[in-house]
Amino acid sequence: MLEIAETTVSITRVTVSSGRPFDEVVAAVYAGLGRVPDFGELVARWSAARDAAEFETTVGAATGSSGLIEFLSLDLGAVLTMRDPARSRRLLRIIAGNPVTMSSMAASVPDVGSYAPVTILVAERAEGTTLSYDRVASAIAPYASDEATAIAEALDAAVLVLLHNAAA
Repeated sequence: MLEIAETTVSITRVTVSSGRPFDEVVAAVYAGLGRVPDFGELVARWSAARDAAEFETTVGAATGSSGLIEFLSLDLGAVLTMRDPARSRRLLRIIAGNPVTMSSMAASVPDVGSYAPVTILVAERAEGTTLSYDRVASAIAPYASDEATAIAEALDAAVLVLLHNAAA
């Protein structure tokens, strides 16, 4: 039987503005993230963990000062420049997360997998550089899980510290 359900999710977006150049802001974000040369190899190490403690140790060793790991970065600005040079801008989507944090939230709210890992959007604008982030706690609010919400709020706080540090 096929069943379709819809849930309205209200997202709170935080945008931090900086007068710093785009490259400096991006470098500062990356400085707070764990970055590995071969993400596939890292995932293979996670998968080979014998138990939760070894998994958490492997993840912890890969995180940056924010507690997050860069999973993927997408240069959206390159595509924009190629398709519409007159309106080009530098635009970078950084997908980052921590599988221990995600799994802790998903244990009580499986739908959190739609929001973690998180996206950080760095955009070059006429007035400077902005960093945007959608709060995970706002996205999972409809699921009314105190446990997942507390973890999401801690994740949101960590991301916001990263963004503020990158913008300063």
